[in-house]
Amino acid sequence: MVIFSVLYAAADGAHFDHDYYNATHIPLVHEAFASTGLTGVQVFKGLSAGDGGPAPFIAMAHLAFRDAAALQASMGGPRAAEVLADVAKFTNLQPIAQVSALV
Repeated sequence: MVIFSVLYAAADGAHFDHDYYNATHIPLVHEAFASTGLTGVQVFKGLSAGDGGPAPFIAMAHLAFRDAAALQASMGGPRAAEVLADVAKFTNLQPIAQVSALV
């Protein structure tokens, strides 16, 4: 299994529409990438830092793919541009992405 994490760092002037993200963007991600190997998505809303201060991230999504080939097929597939273009509809932030594997 390979995890593609998308993190939205808190910043001055940041806009993030959690309702749109959960009701529209995440279902689009499921629809676009399920056929190429997406097996699940977990979404988290930042509440606070570990010390109780402001959350360093507004939101995080962790997309699970069957394997690295499935991730490549999804990100290089015909619906990837549609998913990426949708980001501007819910945030003005540039997301941080990371690929990880369970150990």
